[in-house]
Amino acid sequence: MFNQHKITVSIGGREIVFETGKIARQANGAVMVRSGDTMLLATACAAATASPDIDFLPLRVDYQEKFSSAGKTLGGFIKREGRPTEKEILTCRLIDRPIRPMFVEGFYKEVQLLAYVYSYDGLHSPDPLAICACSAALVISDIPLVKPIGAVRVGLIGDSYVVNPTVEEQKKSRLDLMLAGTEDAILMIEGYCDFLTEEQILEAIEEGHAAIRTICQALSDWQKLIGKAKNLEGLRLHSTELKSEMETKVGSKLATALRIKDKKQREDAVKVISDEMVSHFFPEGTTPARFSKTDVMGAFKNAQSDILRKMILTEGVRSDGRTCEQIRPIDIELALLPRTHGSALFTRGETQAIAVTTLGGEQMAMRSENLDGEQSSRFYLQYFFPPFSVGEVGRMGTPGRREIGHGKLAERSLAMVLPHQESFPYTIRLESNITESNGSSSMATVCGGCLALMDAGVPIKRPISGIAMGLILEDDKYAILSDILGVEDALGDMDFKLTGDATGITAFQLDIKVEGINKEIMKAALLQAKQGRTHILQKMIEACPKPKEQLSTYAPRIEIVQIKPSKIGIVIGPGGKQIRAIVEETGAQIDIDDSGLISISATSNEAMERAKEIIHNLTAEAEIGKVYMGRVVSIVQFGCFVEIIGKEGLCHISELSHSRVEKVSDVVKEGQMLEVKVIDVNDRGQIRLSHKAVLPAPQPASKS
Repeated sequence: MFNQHKITVSIGGREIVFETGKIARQANGAVMVRSGDTMLLATACAAATASPDIDFLPLRVDYQEKFSSAGKTLGGFIKREGRPTEKEILTCRLIDRPIRPMFVEGFYKEVQLLAYVYSYDGLHSPDPLAICACSAALVISDIPLVKPIGAVRVGLIGDSYVVNPTVEEQKKSRLDLMLAGTEDAILMIEGYCDFLTEEQILEAIEEGHAAIRTICQALSDWQKLIGKAKNLEGLRLHSTELKSEMETKVGSKLATALRIKDKKQREDAVKVISDEMVSHFFPEGTTPARFSKTDVMGAFKNAQSDILRKMILTEGVRSDGRTCEQIRPIDIELALLPRTHGSALFTRGETQAIAVTTLGGEQMAMRSENLDGEQSSRFYLQYFFPPFSVGEVGRMGTPGRREIGHGKLAERSLAMVLPHQESFPYTIRLESNITESNGSSSMATVCGGCLALMDAGVPIKRPISGIAMGLILEDDKYAILSDILGVEDALGDMDFKLTGDATGITAFQLDIKVEGINKEIMKAALLQAKQGRTHILQKMIEACPKPKEQLSTYAPRIEIVQIKPSKIGIVIGPGGKQIRAIVEETGAQIDIDDSGLISISATSNEAMERAKEIIHNLTAEAEIGKVYMGRVVSIVQFGCFVEIIGKEGLCHISELSHSRVEKVSDVVKEGQMLEVKVIDVNDRGQIRLSHKAVLPAPQPASKS
């Protein structure tokens, strides 16, 4: 019934199995990938025809983690997977970025890639498997992918690089590198690390690429064995006649317009030329037109690209007049917003971000749920990119995939420099509001975010900066561009973002629009990025040499108290009665974890001290020989009960005075404060007290 085909690839000592022919047979291509007990299904489908109005590849990638794959269900009221989680969106981007540039030129049919995690063993991460599965589905389909793509994760445990580490192994790693590419070159990199050097990053990439070659060779052999013939019908290739006429008509004008330094003026000049070009190719009253409007606009974009690339490669001059290594002017203003806990305005050229830090207690943490269980993040960064930042009218609403991706890149970059929770027990929310954008807004987020943290008084380990690098590549000639503009990102061949300081890297992200880059270009880009990163960091340090020593007056005060886990129930009380009483009396926010760590957040020192006092009294244990000031809570015939540290102890009538006491009420009254010493605590926790022990000893009677 089934015509099944299977291949097995060994990566990092673990087998990855690719299987097709049994499931989803009506898709153009469908592959089930398995590593351990983690299994994913990826399907590839393409529309029969391309829309004549589209001049780009309409590729849609969706990735979903089924909670049933780990024997779980969603924790909320609705038990069905719906809106994608942040993790799923980030994985969609990881799949999309290396695959998108690898389709045959002129292919504009709509393509949909779907990847589902159907089984998850908690050991083998599905992320790199999802990229491999989608690649394999395209490879064996009739959809024209140029060549197979492979992907792996690389970790650094001790001094050893580990390819596709298990989930537990990754927790011990100083590096989290996702790498995708072909047999010959790298297409996509996304990595986070603890201040690794450029040399260590290159070594990790080489280690990962060796494994990718193995995957790509296996998929290439599989394609020859069972792959369908590629469907090349309907390709729309650029007309050489149109290209020649376009260069003649607008080439010199575009060359002048693309040298205008100001972004808005440059775009306006290009718009005027575009309107002239449309009038030339589509004169009123003339039908039919020689070329479609889609083809003409595509040729116009290609003309801009050719002129910009030639200008950079032959003259070493960019649109705004900078050299390839030059950084745009930087302006920094701290404490821009008076009522926030910390803020900074970071402007680099025509890219600008307002970064804001907000400090809070445990209840402000970001909570999420995925296959590995519930997560709680004490630091999170949210990136906002309103349409006015590029002078446009656009939709407002939930963040798009780009905003989530840029925010996560900046968040993980800065997470490496945050203090440990024990020394700074705050939840930190960082937001980046992009108010102007002309390239590299995510790196402006890193710079502005670092400054806002320092302005808020967060004792970061060391400041970091970020820079985006570009590339113009023609045959064996190339130019690497520091601090790229939006037009250089759009018309160039690479977007390579790096964060860190002069000695190490905390994050890097690489996207390539050509078939890939070699080690020589990668190394040159890393070294040039280090120079630019150091320059930007120096400007930041000049504006803010170190974090503020005091928190904002508007920030809450948080302190950590450690109690024995056995005492947690005492602080919480029956049904939470005791902890609610503390909150009601003091106004402080109190959170307790299973280890007995109590986080107290208060807006005043008085509230903080009172909350600490109550918790101390509830959990402290009476120490034999220690003197306490207590309150008499009741009087009985044989003594009185005195409350110390939240507990009652008995002061026997014989322990009230050095002299004989006939009646307890002759010595103490209810409500009276009485100094007592603990003389015994029995096995049941009952406390014996003595007032006599703190009184001066009676003087012996003098002899006459």
